Amino acid sequence: MTLIPLLPDADRHAPFAFRHGKAIDRETFHAQVMTLAATLPEGQRVMNLCADRYWFAVALFAAIARGMLTVLPSSAAPEHIAMVAAEQPGLLVLGDQASCPVEGLPYFRVDALPPERPSTVADMPLIAFDQRVACMYTSGSTGTPMPHFKTFGRLRQAVLAGAGRVWAAAGASCSVVGTAPIRHMYGLEASVLLPIFGGGRMSTQIPFFPADIAASLAGMPAPRLLVITPFHLRKLLEADIALPDIAVILSATAPLSTELAAQARQQLGCPVVEIYGSTETGQIATRETDKESNWLTLPGITLEERGQEFWAVGEVYETPQMLNDTVELFSPEVFRLVDRKANIINVAGKRSSLSFLNATLTSLPGVVDGVFCVPERNGNDEVERLAAFVVAPGLERAQILAGLRQHVDAVFLPRHVVFVEALPRDGNGKLLARTLQELVVQHILQRN
Repeated sequence: MTLIPLLPDADRHAPFAFRHGKAIDRETFHAQVMTLAATLPEGQRVMNLCADRYWFAVALFAAIARGMLTVLPSSAAPEHIAMVAAEQPGLLVLGDQASCPVEGLPYFRVDALPPERPSTVADMPLIAFDQRVACMYTSGSTGTPMPHFKTFGRLRQAVLAGAGRVWAAAGASCSVVGTAPIRHMYGLEASVLLPIFGGGRMSTQIPFFPADIAASLAGMPAPRLLVITPFHLRKLLEADIALPDIAVILSATAPLSTELAAQARQQLGCPVVEIYGSTETGQIATRETDKESNWLTLPGITLEERGQEFWAVGEVYETPQMLNDTVELFSPEVFRLVDRKANIINVAGKRSSLSFLNATLTSLPGVVDGVFCVPERNGNDEVERLAAFVVAPGLERAQILAGLRQHVDAVFLPRHVVFVEALPRDGNGKLLARTLQELVVQHILQRN
């Protein structure tokens, strides 16, 4: 059985995290992890709902040290938390809030540890490569959120492979500021585990608005890595506010357009690295989107075509993982992403992609946000007809259709164009399948 130290062998006095303008070194982090591990009540599973990234990391690694599985719901919505709690009975909630954020579950507050590290710290525990440490839930953007289990050694391998790629683009290990939710696979890998395993520095804040992102970056020493989603990146660039120097931008959770990547490089003066992956697979491949159309898998990961499906293979997986996407494979390490299988649509015998249609819609002048969908066909429709929800103050339906007509076939023009004040996206900038269906029912089906 392969055993791995819980935390990497690094300079124990090196700054690791920054909270309220003060640096926390790696020795203090280690001490607080072990102190919490020693005080956690007996149990097999915990739900980590810490709001602060540092305390989230302390709680996560304390649970690993105790051999406890950490359950990470992808959404803080009460109905999702209730679903997870029902699926995983007996959970203990770990948090840094004054009271339990989930009614009816036992609660342990993790940020009440002594402010000073103890005079003696327990030895670094060794963790089995195959120990299951996290249960991640898919976002629900294509259906019901589903659980996926992650093991310590494989998570560590994948993060180190990604660190090599990202630090090479930056020129050095970085201070990491992330907008992605920490309980999402991307946010966990890139903003929590990357600075821990990869030798970077962690920002405890999870900024959302452009001004908050700027302040979080300013509070971290250079070089800096900004972990962000395409949705938040576009909002940041539109805000056009002064930002500290950024060494590299990392983007994931949704397709990043070539135009947005090029604008970010020109406006912020740094490379933009896009990650391809999923909750099921973790990070698989990267590219610099404005310079490369193809993807390069991370070291140790290859793709294989088996029948009509494509599979990710490597030691980072307990078993090969089937992709939910259609790709064009040039070699085991190089591929072109066509689209998600669920995004390929057929209207009147013509095929297109919802991702392409969404990108076209949001690129129209005056469109702040927008999304296409395929409502259920009623009995009078011989073919499927699309609908679009649009945030575009000052525009009318005819202007939207005229703009789309210049780029897409007429069969893909939406029958319904519904103007809304905002689209209810989650922390990753995604629209959940159930949320989109609720919009369809409210604005289309109930009015027909």
